[in-house]
Amino acid sequence: MTIELLVIWLVIGAIAGWLAGQVMSGGGFGLMGDVIIGIIGAVVAGLLLPRLGIYIGGGLLGAIINAFIGACVVLFALRLIKRA
Repeated sequence: MTIELLVIWLVIGAIAGWLAGQVMSGGGFGLMGDVIIGIIGAVVAGLLLPRLGIYIGGGLLGAIINAFIGACVVLFALRLIKRA
């Protein structure tokens, strides 16, 4: 993994985590929390969306959208677990 790829992952994770935090719970989780949620969301979306037959596309914007969708799913699941 190159430094450039790591920086891209971190930026995509931060943007997707921040957006998901704004949509799902009305606030962010700090820089590190947003990055972690975004990266986990990207992994979840990478596993879940193709199985559902959903293909967003490539490029930076497609990666952000995929990670955002996955981060929303992760936050929804965390909210369900927290209530139980």
